[in-house]
Amino acid sequence: MGIPEKIQSIKDEMAKTKLNKATEHHVGVLKAKLAKLKREQEEKKSKSSTSSKGFDVKRMGDATVVIIGLPSVGKSTLLNRLTNAKSAVAVHQFTTVTVVPGIMDYKGARIQVLDLPGIIKGASSGKGLGRRVLSVARSADLVLLVLDVFQPYLENVLRTELANIGIRLDELPPNILIEKTGVGGIGVVQQVKLTKMTTSLLKDILRVYGINNARVVIREDIDSDQLIHYISGNTTYAQSVTVMNKIDLVNQGFVNELQEKSKFKFIPVSADANVNLTALKEKIFEHLNFIRVYMRPKGGKTDFEEPLIVRRDSTILEVCNKLHRQMKRQFRFGMVWGKSVKFGGQRVGLRHILQDEDVLTIVKTRGV
Repeated sequence: MGIPEKIQSIKDEMAKTKLNKATEHHVGVLKAKLAKLKREQEEKKSKSSTSSKGFDVKRMGDATVVIIGLPSVGKSTLLNRLTNAKSAVAVHQFTTVTVVPGIMDYKGARIQVLDLPGIIKGASSGKGLGRRVLSVARSADLVLLVLDVFQPYLENVLRTELANIGIRLDELPPNILIEKTGVGGIGVVQQVKLTKMTTSLLKDILRVYGINNARVVIREDIDSDQLIHYISGNTTYAQSVTVMNKIDLVNQGFVNELQEKSKFKFIPVSADANVNLTALKEKIFEHLNFIRVYMRPKGGKTDFEEPLIVRRDSTILEVCNKLHRQMKRQFRFGMVWGKSVKFGGQRVGLRHILQDEDVLTIVKTRGV
């Protein structure tokens, strides 16, 4: 029996199994086997395929944001408004057939925004350019889900297609530790009690993936799906912002009612009429967790015009790595003015964590 037949056999068994307390262990193991087989199938396809797995996009700027949506929701117009790009715009579907990049300059940050071809339901299984389009989102720092104001219910389609290729939106990796050992079986240490699955199911899922000896530390109450996504090794976790486009075609009452009834939060905009795009830029900046660090040369003036953009909770070591790969070797100490220190000009080391709008001077070793 080949992989496709095994996958179908498991799907058939899951379909005829009623989910309850008595069967949840069995269903959990089936899910693990199904995920493992699907991964093997994808690996086999990728090895035999001569085409690229995804679009070749060079990363630029301080972060990368991808725009994902169904055809004709206004993705290209949105890209053009947010950046200096010139993505083709037309009334018919599938105007964009490749990735179109642009740079959004906001609060000193240079953010790469990618307009992707429209996806359709079933994209994750290979329909259209689906898998190639969705794969670009794996390396993105933020995903913009763009919806038409008249079709808000299609947000679930976008999330499902992304989840089907292993991109989990607005989730964090489960807080667990799995250390493989040579002998001793599977030992489980629960810092937090498991209520969503049994330790017996956890062990059986690990065994499906060939993990027979390990030390497992549970720091968070997780379910079987979270565990499977984590150990499958092909899951990416990303933040998202949902954009409701074309609000210029409806009145404010329609938008208010939509916000009240929707199960998800969204930013209402009109890319075509240039409405509320500043609020969208602010939301993008906020979700990327940027802070601004102003550099002051030793004995010089602070550059308040072009801040260095780094992620929140960045250390001085990470700043050094961004400035130059040799900087950490030349580093003697730093001097900081701002919220992260007790007094202005305080000396700090590489592990010091910076805060937004700190001023930093890097003092190099003598003779450098």
